[in-house]
This record gives sequence, C-alpha cells and structure tokens, in this order.
Amino acid sequence: HHTTSNPTHQAKHYILSSSSRYKSNIITMKSVLAFLFLTAVKGFVAPPSFGVVAPKYSTTPLHVTIDTSDIKNGITIELNGEPHKVINFSVMKQARGAAKTTIKFKNLMKGNTIENTYRSGEKFQTALVERKAAQFTYTDGDSFYFMDSETFEECFVQKSIAEDKEKWISDGMEVTLVWFNEQVIDVNLPNAMVYEIVETDPNVKGNSAQGHTKPATLDCGAVITVPGYLATGEKIKVDPEKGEFLSRV
Repeated sequence: HHTTSNPTHQAKHYILSSSSRYKSNIITMKSVLAFLFLTAVKGFVAPPSFGVVAPKYSTTPLHVTIDTSDIKNGITIELNGEPHKVINFSVMKQARGAAKTTIKFKNLMKGNTIENTYRSGEKFQTALVERKAAQFTYTDGDSFYFMDSETFEECFVQKSIAEDKEKWISDGMEVTLVWFNEQVIDVNLPNAMVYEIVETDPNVKGNSAQGHTKPATLDCGAVITVPGYLATGEKIKVDPEKGEFLSRV
C-alpha cells in the first residue's frame, strides 16, 4: 500500500525545524557576544562550554581601570608609562575627609622603589604585563638565555634585570618571565628549591636556644641565614625569591 506524504505537513515540519535552528543560532550568538563582552571588560578566561582552550600563561589582555579600593600586594599598574608592582600599602582613615592610601611600588623596568599617597577613590590603569613559563639554558657575557616552555623559542635577558637572582639561577630551572611591551622586565623564581649546605659553623653542643641562627653557604653560592641546628652537608628547602630558609629536607 503506497502512501504519499502530505505537502502541508512537510512544509510545517520544515518551518518548525528551521525555527528551532534559528532560535538555537540566536542563543549561541547571544552566548558568544556575552562572552566577548566579559572578556573585553574583565579579561575572563573562556569557560569550557565554548570549546576555547584557556591560555596557559597568565595575561592581562586589556588595560583595566581600578581605584584605591582594588589595590592588593603584587598587582602591577602603569605609572608614567612604566610598570610598577605594589609591594605593600596602608590605609589611613582620617577623622574628617576621605581616607588616604599610601602605596609602595617597585618600578619593574628600573628596579627602584617609590612611595606615593593617594586620596580614596583615585584611579589607576593596570599594566599590560604577560607572564610566560621558561627554562634557563645558559649564560653568555651579560645575558641569561631562556627557552620558552610553550613555543621552545630562545630569548635572552640582560643580567642587570635579575642580577640579585643570578646566584639562585641554575641549569634547567623553571622560571616565569614577566614581559612588558615585548620586553622582559622581571624574572620570577620558583617559590621553593632544594639546596645543599656546603659551609656553615658547627652547631655548638648544648646550644639548643630557640631562635639561634647562623650564616650558611649553599651549593649555588648564595649565603643565607639558617637555624643553628643545621650542619654542613644537609639539604634544605629555600625560597630563592626572598632568599629565606623554609625547612629541612
């Protein structure tokens, strides 16, 4: 028995399915536009539902305007065209008038520190800095050479940018390079590394006083302050960024 499909029914089905596809496309477009707006305003990372891979590197894609209430330690803002990192800050409330915020900055291009006081609500522009993982490869003359962990491209950094960190940098060390205007302005070391004590005063017998410390030379050449109970040959965990003893290994 042969049946013919009803043309009117086919037309209705086509209109309904087209309508569903149209609505679906509208919803998708709205989602994409909302995401692009959030990305532009806040620098949000795309949620997985959009099929966009989140960047491995921590970047600030756009200048963002902030005020004194947004200031936090470690944030980088632009002053006079140069990136300045907030080292610390304090808020002083006054009996009359608005509170004042005193901020200590480190100029990431020149290395000097400055301290400024601002009225409550004063605005700043965040600096366009980008942080990339890299591996130290070798030293040549006045430069350190690193390999980008993502692209494997080699780049060099003037020793003057990280001269206070030279003694900590060792072969193959994973670091974070801070870029500003396509130029490396800072080298961030890992938070913890293991080193061996190669020279330190012997622990005086009976000296178990809490807080007793002494200098110790590490295998990387750096000299730091360690607890008095440690001896030559022991391995310790150190924060190379601060040059501070963390724990015995």
